[in-house]
Amino acid sequence: MGYIKNREQLLARGETALRRLALDIAEAGIAYADPGNALRRQISMEGDALLIEGRLYGGEAGSRIFVVGAGKASFPIAKALDELLGERIHKGIVTCKYGQEGTLDHIELRLASHPIPDQASLEAAAATVELLREVRSGDIVLCCFTGGSSSLFVSLVPGITLQDKAIANDILLTCGANIIEINDVRKHLSTVKGARLIRDLAPGVTVINLTVSDVIGDALDYITDPSFPDQSTFADAQAVLDKYRLWDRMPVAIASFLRMAPPEHETVREQELEHLSRHDVILVSADAACIGAADEARRAGITPLLLSTFFEGESSALGRNLVAIAKQIALDGRPLSPPCILIGGGETTVTTSEKRGTGGPNQEFAVSAALELAGTTGIAVVGLDTDGTDGPTQYAGGVADGSTAGLAIELGVDLHQALTHHDVTPALERIFHVVKTGATGTNVNDLKLVLVMNPV
Repeated sequence: MGYIKNREQLLARGETALRRLALDIAEAGIAYADPGNALRRQISMEGDALLIEGRLYGGEAGSRIFVVGAGKASFPIAKALDELLGERIHKGIVTCKYGQEGTLDHIELRLASHPIPDQASLEAAAATVELLREVRSGDIVLCCFTGGSSSLFVSLVPGITLQDKAIANDILLTCGANIIEINDVRKHLSTVKGARLIRDLAPGVTVINLTVSDVIGDALDYITDPSFPDQSTFADAQAVLDKYRLWDRMPVAIASFLRMAPPEHETVREQELEHLSRHDVILVSADAACIGAADEARRAGITPLLLSTFFEGESSALGRNLVAIAKQIALDGRPLSPPCILIGGGETTVTTSEKRGTGGPNQEFAVSAALELAGTTGIAVVGLDTDGTDGPTQYAGGVADGSTAGLAIELGVDLHQALTHHDVTPALERIFHVVKTGATGTNVNDLKLVLVMNPV
C-alpha cells in the first residue's frame, strides 16, 4: 500500500504492533478509495464506444470526446481515461495541485494552487471554458471534477478578487460551518460552479460526470462541482453568513455581492439542463475509505464497527467520545468485544478565533484522543484526511495511543495548551505523531479509527 511516508518514524515509539496494525488498516481504507482503480472496474470500451453502467456512449460517427476536470482526486481519473480512451480523446484539460506527479498523453495537465487559489487557478478555468466552446451537438464531455476544485479551478463573479476569495475561504473554514454550508457560499461567488460551466453547451451534447464524492451522504447537489446542477440559492448563502455572524468579517466586495444577489448569477437548476444528456457516475462514495478499512480489519481478524460516515462537529469532541467508547469496550466488552476497531467517516471541523496556530481537524482529533488515552494500553487512534492534507498543513493527520501524553510531558510539549490554542501541528511534530502521506489521489473526507486490542 505504502501511502504513509513516515511510517518508520511513527513506529519508533509507543505500542508498535498496535500502531502498525492501525496504520495498515488506514492505508487499506485509502487504497480502496482510489478513483482510478474504481474507473477501470466500472468503465470499458466496446469498439469506439464507452460502456458505462451497461450503457454505450459515443459510438456514432463523428462523435468526439472531451475531458475536463480539476481537483485533488482528478489525476487518477484522468490517467485512467487517458489509458482507456487513448486517441479517442479529442481534447482535454485537467487541473491538479502543484506537485502532482505523472503525465497524461492525450489530456493537457495544468497545475494550480491549493488550498489558496492563484493566477494559475484563474487561467485553468478560463482555458477550460474556452475549450468547451468547441463542443458541438453529438459530442461527449467527460467531467472529472473532485474535491479541491474550489481552489484549483476559479472563475470569480465581477468585483471580487483572488484575495477576497482567499479571505472568505479562510473565514468559512474556521467559523464552524459544515461543508454544505461552505459550498452554498462558494458556489454563489463563482461563474462556473453549480453547472454554470456546462449550461451553455449545445443541445444534444452528452455530459458524463465521473466523480469522487467528498460530501457526506453523496448528495451531489451539495458539492461545488461545476458540472452538477444546484438547488441552493443566494438566500441559502445569506443564511450561512447570518448564522455564523460573518457579514462584518467578509471582504466588503463579497458581502456586497451576496446582499445584492444578482439573479443572473444564480446557480443552475436541473430543468435548465434539459437540452443536454446528463449522466452522473459516482466512482467512489464518501464511505469508501471506511468500507476498505473494515474489510482490512476483518482480514486481520479484527471485528470492525462502522459507527457512522456522517460525523460532523468539533474534532476534539469526537476524539474524546470515541475514546470513551473504546474504554467501555476494553472494560466490559460493550458494545462489542476486543479485538475490534471503531471506524468513522464524515468531515469534522475546528472552530477557531482570529488568533490561532497551525493544525487540522484530524490532528486535533488525535491530540484530544491522546489526552483521554493517557496511561492506557491496548488502544490506538488514527485520524486522517483521505486526500493527504489535513487543514492548511502538509500532514494527513495524527496518531495516538496510551503512551502519547506521557511522551509529550517528557519532551516538554503541552498538549492541553496546543489543543486550546488550535496549534496542534507543532506539538505533534515534536513528539513524532503526525502522519504524512502527500497527495493520495483520492478525497473521500476523513477516516477515524480507534483500535482496541485488550483491556485497559
